[in-house]
Amino acid sequence: MSVSAMFVALQGALTADQDIREEIRKVVQALEQTAREMLTLLQGVHQGSGFQDIPKKCQKAREHFGTVRTQMESLKTKFPADQYYRFHEHWRFVLQRLVFLAAFVVYLESETLVTREAVAEILGIEADRERGFHLDIEDYLSGVLTLASELARLAVNSVTAGDYSRPLRISTFINELDSGFRLLNLKNDSLRKRYDGLKYDVKKIEEVVYDLSIRGLNKEATGGVGGEK
Repeated sequence: MSVSAMFVALQGALTADQDIREEIRKVVQALEQTAREMLTLLQGVHQGSGFQDIPKKCQKAREHFGTVRTQMESLKTKFPADQYYRFHEHWRFVLQRLVFLAAFVVYLESETLVTREAVAEILGIEADRERGFHLDIEDYLSGVLTLASELARLAVNSVTAGDYSRPLRISTFINELDSGFRLLNLKNDSLRKRYDGLKYDVKKIEEVVYDLSIRGLNKEATGGVGGEK
């Protein structure tokens, strides 16, 4: 093969790769739009009247996840199944955002931490790497860390809305989450930096709980109707 023919072949391979990436970008843009719509919807829980509308907002968010599953099915067809990590950077950010949104919805519904398997089911992808397009463990953990920051904000806004029991429950949850992360030996630099931010979320929530204690509102929160979810 001549040098010229070699480079023509290389250009063909580059063009095919660029075409794949462009197709992936189109689907990812649609996923990002759906994620933005869900985020806008769920941000309403931070408003005073939003606490009464939490079940309705969660239900609407669940409907959006139906769209996400359809978009994920499209994404799976845009690249060879065995080249997941070659193109992973294209959807990594939006997938982490979607993990956070799924985790936030599940927390608002049941005040529990969603499992990686449950998130994968919500998004319409696999939890097992061997089965194809899957939810990477580090993407799952990044989404959970974003949840921690969102709950720290929710704790503050709960007090403003007069819900004094919620920050106490959030505090318990975040401390359990922090304990869980301490069991991990994180090597990923990006994930490690994200985890370092968790201590600030813990501190922020502790300050909210301490303020409730000083004002005597924690007793009100843990007694009677105030102690219910």
